[in-house]
Amino acid sequence: MSDASPTCLLAAADRLGLTGTVEAVCVVDQLVRDDAGKVGVTAIDKRPTDAPVMVRTFGLHGDVQADRKNHGGEEKAVYAYADDDAAWWADQLGRDVPAGAFGENLRLAGLDVDGAHPGERWRIGERLVLEATRPRIPCATFGRWMDEPGWVKRFLQAGRPGTYFRVVTPGEVRAGDPVEVVSVAEAPEATIREIAMTKGPAAARPAE
Repeated sequence: MSDASPTCLLAAADRLGLTGTVEAVCVVDQLVRDDAGKVGVTAIDKRPTDAPVMVRTFGLHGDVQADRKNHGGEEKAVYAYADDDAAWWADQLGRDVPAGAFGENLRLAGLDVDGAHPGERWRIGERLVLEATRPRIPCATFGRWMDEPGWVKRFLQAGRPGTYFRVVTPGEVRAGDPVEVVSVAEAPEATIREIAMTKGPAAARPAE
């Protein structure tokens, strides 16, 4: 029997069947020099592609994870960001936040990405199934890439972290694909957004 509260169980159950759309699929355009980081380069420069992309255990085909310890591996194979949240940031920053600007693999519309609980599963397109794992915890490389004062803490405090996923069933993804929540967490507790907010600015990694 689940130890989750009735409120958490109901909130998770309410997400079953929610749908959205893949606005953009993004892969690395080029490795960017990042002398201040531990790796020396970053793969944060991602751009949309119109072609279908195969997604397997460690992420999207043609993508690169320069620092797999902090930005990759099976539990962080795919990073998704909500179109609504990107639009909010565009308003805050006074500049466009195009798909891939935050280093995301998927820009999604019509679905509250960070309202997911870890363990929630999404089907994208015909076959791909992803499972939410954790929020993005911003790092100094992200701050240097955005070139905005206090960006790392500001991003975390905003409660719009974006969500990492692991790949349950490999498959192709392309812009325009439908997204559906096909199962919810068995023992839901905090949402991805709530997990990020409870960590606080001190959790932001100072460097990579």
